[in-house]
Amino acid sequence: MEKEEKKIAGIYIRVSTEDQAREGFSLGEQEEKLRQLCKYKEFEIYKIYKDAGISAKNMKDRPAFQQMLEDMKAGKLNYIVAYKLDRVTRSVRDLEVLISTLEQYHCYLICDRDDVNTSTANGRFFVRMLTVLSQLEIEIVSERTKFGLNGAIKAGHIPGQCPLGYYRDKDKALKIDVTTKDLVLRIFELYLEGKSYQAISNILNEEKVLSPNNKKWCDSTIDRIINNKIYMGDYERYKYDTDKETELFVDVVPPIITRAMWEEVQKQKEKNQRSYCRNRVYIFFQKLVCPTCRKNYDL
Repeated sequence: MEKEEKKIAGIYIRVSTEDQAREGFSLGEQEEKLRQLCKYKEFEIYKIYKDAGISAKNMKDRPAFQQMLEDMKAGKLNYIVAYKLDRVTRSVRDLEVLISTLEQYHCYLICDRDDVNTSTANGRFFVRMLTVLSQLEIEIVSERTKFGLNGAIKAGHIPGQCPLGYYRDKDKALKIDVTTKDLVLRIFELYLEGKSYQAISNILNEEKVLSPNNKKWCDSTIDRIINNKIYMGDYERYKYDTDKETELFVDVVPPIITRAMWEEVQKQKEKNQRSYCRNRVYIFFQKLVCPTCRKNYDL
């Protein structure tokens, strides 16, 4: 008679926000319920895997989850037990990868609240349907959020840190700060005179002008100001996000400089690039870092 395979479980628990904890998804509550489930099903618990404060956006950025998969591949467990499917993943693509991996290593997924069990064909079909519905819900919420954010931006409610030269009014919309707008205008004027970012920061430091963070000025701070379209009234969303295409919102805040001045600045940048030519090789090029702004010295 063939010996029955031992059932060894890895309990996976995850929370991403305090709100989830308040709704009954805290790590402690998940662990307690899953320990009871394992006892009822006569599973031996190999280990508790905890990912605290981490989203289910993808699997690769969750260290405990990845460790659990490694232990599964090493044959240390043959069941993964979770409270709900969305604790494991909210991605249809990741779910397909996970199910294939589980099948390859003869491991099964069980989710207490969703009655998920991938040890059967019906169970695998059901788990796919649950994830499709979960992803649909996420995309609907995302669309609504994006629509609301677009409307807020068009009304002057710009997300992120308030740029130099502006303040937020009682409705959180950006308005021109009369106490600092002249400083912004002067920075643009100095640049149009042919001065570099570093030269402008040196001038402001010598004059003991306070920077936006009350520290010494550096060329990177000037760079961000000169290249920020907010000063002619426009806002670029996702400008620094390499994974998303930049979205431009035109005339959403009161401008500090004219569009004509912005165009002159772009021409000046081209002049600066043409006039600067490196004809020597330096062994410390891009290796020395400024202790203040953490930017590489361009030696």
